[in-house]
Amino acid sequence: MNHYREGHRMSQEKIRSVSVIGLGPMGRAMVRAFLAAGIEVTVWNRSGDKADAMVAEGAKRAASVAEALEANEVTVLSLTHYAAMYDVLGPAAGSLPGRVIANLSSDSPDNARKGAAWVRERGAEFLSGGFMSAGDNIAHPASYVFYSGPREVFDAHAELLRPLSPQEYVGVDDGLAQVFYQALLTVFHPWMLAYNQALAVIDRSGVDIDQFLPYAVRSSEAYPFFMTEYAAAAKAGGWGDLASYKMMDAGAQHVIDASTEAGVDATLSRAAQGLWRRARSASEQAGRPVPIFELMGGGDSA
Repeated sequence: MNHYREGHRMSQEKIRSVSVIGLGPMGRAMVRAFLAAGIEVTVWNRSGDKADAMVAEGAKRAASVAEALEANEVTVLSLTHYAAMYDVLGPAAGSLPGRVIANLSSDSPDNARKGAAWVRERGAEFLSGGFMSAGDNIAHPASYVFYSGPREVFDAHAELLRPLSPQEYVGVDDGLAQVFYQALLTVFHPWMLAYNQALAVIDRSGVDIDQFLPYAVRSSEAYPFFMTEYAAAAKAGGWGDLASYKMMDAGAQHVIDASTEAGVDATLSRAAQGLWRRARSASEQAGRPVPIFELMGGGDSA
């Protein structure tokens, strides 16, 4: 293991080059980050116009996927999902042996594990990654990348990949990067929708959104407290009891009423109310509090 790591580190320091396959917004952002760090980049994309733009900025064009793989030891994938990896790399599988594939595409943890096995069966090393970024702004101070896979492979290529964003290695399980990534998106999606619902209520109520914004930001400052509290509760079995569920059910109804009065879609709030009511019903049937954490983990039959 040490020989692998040291040999690859020395090779990487000498070459300082990488291939990028997939030039959507994230792929292009990665190419620019590599170029800005003085790293030579070879690119391939199914549609040539995006490759043209990257070549104009200093990248090298590969005429085929095989050429992109063979140009460098490490190839970074930025694709829509893991299924696209099979479509792209499959016909060029003969060029995989001895290479390293860092797939930074989004997908499920199991799909990442299956993809890792598929790549290794064809003679290449594999790392899974998940970008936590503000859109494609990978230079944003809050942006970082989750990585998982063999530690020695990550260590050997961490310096080469460092320009992409700060790195968070989370473990040897190939699916872990996607577990962390998707778990955080689980929080982000309803938050984004709820915030837009709130803005719509403010706007449709005749209030200036700019007047509301400072209060929204101020409210968010309490989120770290609640995150810490609920994480501790989850480790102890979960938060929630019958009285709390009744209160949250009533509170959700008030949000629904306020949204409806303003002519705003309350779908998200109705979904939340449905979960509070499920927890209440499960608790009544079980004769004990069924925490919302347990309910969402499939324990409502307890």
